[in-house]
Amino acid sequence: MRTVIAGGHGQIALRLERLLAARGDSVAGIIRKPEQSDALRAAGAEPIVCDLEAASPDEVAAHLAGADAAVFAAGAGPGSGAARKDTVDRAAAALFADAAERAGVRRFLIVSSYGAGAEPPPGTDPVFAAYLRAKTAADVDISSRAGLDWTILRPGTLTDDAGTGLIHLATWTGRGTVTRDDVAAVLAALLDAPNTVGSTLELIGGTVPVDKAVRTVA
Repeated sequence: MRTVIAGGHGQIALRLERLLAARGDSVAGIIRKPEQSDALRAAGAEPIVCDLEAASPDEVAAHLAGADAAVFAAGAGPGSGAARKDTVDRAAAALFADAAERAGVRRFLIVSSYGAGAEPPPGTDPVFAAYLRAKTAADVDISSRAGLDWTILRPGTLTDDAGTGLIHLATWTGRGTVTRDDVAAVLAALLDAPNTVGSTLELIGGTVPVDKAVRTVA
């Protein structure tokens, strides 16, 4: 299987790249900065330099040619303002989905966020509210595409603790934390899980092994 990951230098993406490479898959990561290439190579991934805030759908589709799956794990990141939450977390996600459809890549995963899908509550920090609205808009867009076999994953609060391999994956989980290791492991499992196509799933730490949780969630 060949998988192309948008946001290839992100913390979850690098973990996912290592997992996919270790199991013998071909994996590529889309990055903005050439200097990030060595980190991807070290993870076993092919670096593809392409700015998703500036590229056309056809340009990105060329990078997706021959892939079996696409994963959108990009984000504007901490310290970015509300405008980039829209151009990366929403618009770049839509661009990547457009490109996947043009390239004939049906399997499509997107890393969203717990709290997306609803209007942020009063008093939410304005930039974080913009982030949640961007994620919501991206999720709505992806879920409307008949040309994609999509799954939306909404992790809880992310931590850098070592993964446990034990999770709670469901349509609704309630608030909680989850390690980036475990998010990456879930994404790797979702790639091979047709039972999750067309599902929006929340993810936090729990008591069920990743493979079993993904296999039985639907």
